[in-house]
Amino acid sequence: MAMKKSVPAESPDAYVAALDGWRKPLVERLRKATHGAGKLEERIKWGHLVFFHNGPVLLIRAEDHRVLFGFWRGKRLRSLDERLKASGKYEMATITLTEGDELSAKDAKRLAKAAIGLNRDLGDPTDI
Repeated sequence: MAMKKSVPAESPDAYVAALDGWRKPLVERLRKATHGAGKLEERIKWGHLVFFHNGPVLLIRAEDHRVLFGFWRGKRLRSLDERLKASGKYEMATITLTEGDELSAKDAKRLAKAAIGLNRDLGDPTDI
């Protein structure tokens, strides 16, 4: 089965607006919590939401049957949420949420705040 190539959203708002079903309120909650965690630049990169502070901090990626909440320094955040699974390069770790899974705004904000702090203290996680 061929992967369907989706056109990247023009803006973060457009990305969220294009979502439907259970993914939309979840992404809205994660996005709001992330913005509440500190000063971040949000943009569409690699086809999803990426938040920057001294380099990339975290991503929110909605797929058909799951939403990914991923952190460039996530391996260092695993004590905050054991659902963070190491993946990919750098120190990436991601929480995979499917329909019915919960991640409170408070917990999402705590993770984002800690991730911002790591980039502030350690620099751009992609500078290796």
